[in-house]
Amino acid sequence: MNVLVTGSSGQLGSEIKVLSKKHIYRHVFFFENTSGLDITDLSSVKDYFKQNDINAVINCAAYTAVDKAESEQELARKVNADGVRNLLEALNERGRFIHISTDYVFNGESYIPYKETDKVDPLGTYGKTKREGEEYFLNSNTKGFIIRTSWVYSSFGNNFVKTMLRLGKDRESLGVIFDQIGSPTYARDLAKVCLTFLEQDTPSKTEIYHYSNEGVASWYDFAKSIMEIANLKCNVKPIETKDYPTPAKRPNYSFLNKTKIKKDLNIEIPHWRDSLNECIKELEK
Repeated sequence: MNVLVTGSSGQLGSEIKVLSKKHIYRHVFFFENTSGLDITDLSSVKDYFKQNDINAVINCAAYTAVDKAESEQELARKVNADGVRNLLEALNERGRFIHISTDYVFNGESYIPYKETDKVDPLGTYGKTKREGEEYFLNSNTKGFIIRTSWVYSSFGNNFVKTMLRLGKDRESLGVIFDQIGSPTYARDLAKVCLTFLEQDTPSKTEIYHYSNEGVASWYDFAKSIMEIANLKCNVKPIETKDYPTPAKRPNYSFLNKTKIKKDLNIEIPHWRDSLNECIKELEK
């Protein structure tokens, strides 16, 4: 297959690029970011697919600035929804589509890990536009996989881990939210899953899967572990969401049930703290 990986300069796209060079694949990979391919421009996307005979897509491109999306709703929709529709139209049922989505399609009012079949009810623009992208895919004739994930971090790009490491070196103490619960996801682990899906048979209908690292955490737990693993003396203090108001409302609980993906791919998922340890070692290199 000729595989287009969009959002290639982001966290997940960068990890897929690293892994694709470490293993021998039968596929040819095309890695593109916004400077090489504007997925919001349908004619450009169609031309690119025709020129490079693209017959598979791993769509990592997304507008992920959750708070900024509230004031840039049109741009968020263009990337997260219209961009997906354009990629699907250009692919034109000729191949495999793997789309990355988010835990933010849920409202966070559950206290039981979310299954793929649970009702979606996004709270903010980011989650709403990502759900619109899912719907374009689900209603298309192209088949493939939607992977919902959460709290992604990597040695590439900007993310919570890098922010905590930077602040942990500069500050004696730091307040971090303790009443939002989910699971961190190391982008390298998620990249392995994306490449595994590339090798699967095309399903008869588009399948939704949930993937994050094992274990449950609050942002406070996550931050405490970052400081401990990196041997930083910064004192992390728990604060409530109401004490740190943001433009976008976030789900208080977005822990994902991963039974389906573990069964269907026959995989073991690393615990988030083990993967965090790996990522921090990578950053220390």
